[in-house]
Amino acid sequence: MPEKIKLNTEYITLGQFLKLADVIQTGGMAKWFLSEHEVVINGEQDQRRGRKLRAGDKVQIAGFGEFVITE
Repeated sequence: MPEKIKLNTEYITLGQFLKLADVIQTGGMAKWFLSEHEVVINGEQDQRRGRKLRAGDKVQIAGFGEFVITE
């Protein structure tokens, strides 16, 4: 069962999401984390920390689990 991450805004960037999901401790770690780990969003690999995630998006991070964005 994927972990649910609740949004208070229309969207969140991938970098902000990593921090919100407790995958990284600081926003500054996002660029490094994305270069070292495979992140799949809705079935497509993506490493852009500015990628906008909206409600309904599914995020899979190897070694960290699956997440789904909810409103």
